[in-house]
Amino acid sequence: MKFNLILSCFVAILALVNPIQKVLIVTSLQERFSPTELRYISIKSTITAMLILIFFLYLGQVTFSYVFRVELYSFQITCGAVLMYNGLSGLLKGFFMKVDEHIKIADLTTVPIAIPMIAGPATITAAVTFPVQYSRFVTIVAILLALAVNLFFMLKARRIGSFLIKYNFMNPLIRIIGLIVATIGLQMVLDGITLFIKTLA
Repeated sequence: MKFNLILSCFVAILALVNPIQKVLIVTSLQERFSPTELRYISIKSTITAMLILIFFLYLGQVTFSYVFRVELYSFQITCGAVLMYNGLSGLLKGFFMKVDEHIKIADLTTVPIAIPMIAGPATITAAVTFPVQYSRFVTIVAILLALAVNLFFMLKARRIGSFLIKYNFMNPLIRIIGLIVATIGLQMVLDGITLFIKTLA
């Protein structure tokens, strides 16, 4: 029974982390950074994202309710809107992010890759809300597994990206992923509005 819970939670979080999106991002960086630097970026950003998600898993509800006095539905609506923007950028423009040519690797691993590309609005919301549905232990295991899969894709991104470019899959895939991300964002906004209406009722 617990295995089924872990699998269900893992699949949900993996969809939110979206490893294919990270392949596209790392591939877009390979002209500026060496393979060693890309490996460092992948590992460091994954560790940073893991720490952020674990923090929100344990202290997210407290942080929102007592420190910032923010209700969960407000967080869901705002994060959903951000996710929709990112998704529409991929869908309409054909890219998820542009990196400033003067940015340092240390900054890049934190923002925008660890946040919001890996530990993004949807993933943070899941870390806060999933323990109620799945239990804290199951959610932690699922997060670690999803990040491990995501890291594998990031480390193999150059090879995967070369295949996608060779067969002209890159641009259509970016737009498909963008549509999916935008749809997830819209669903988060609707869920937040629904929760807000229930709170009023």
